[in-house]
Amino acid sequence: MKSHEVLTLIEEITRNDGTKYIEISNMVQNGRAELAAERGFIKQVRILQLNIPHSPHVQKYERYINENYVMPTEDMDHFEEWQKTPEMKEEISIILKENHIA
Repeated sequence: MKSHEVLTLIEEITRNDGTKYIEISNMVQNGRAELAAERGFIKQVRILQLNIPHSPHVQKYERYINENYVMPTEDMDHFEEWQKTPEMKEEISIILKENHIA
């Protein structure tokens, strides 16, 4: 089942072991991450930038996420970290540079 999410923000997720990673996300997924933090599946989530431009790099990453992941429901029993191919890691790096975060 494919998702049809539009990615609109950049967030920092802190895993329970204290390590952090950056995700390109949207308000619904951010809400799920907040819920995951409340349930102890992750330590914390923090929005770094809202309303990012829908650049070709964001669109490419968005297609990857929509083809490979489904938005979790509120009754989730874990938090799924979106795994990234080397190509998608590079897309995120470019998105961060485009938004003056990297």
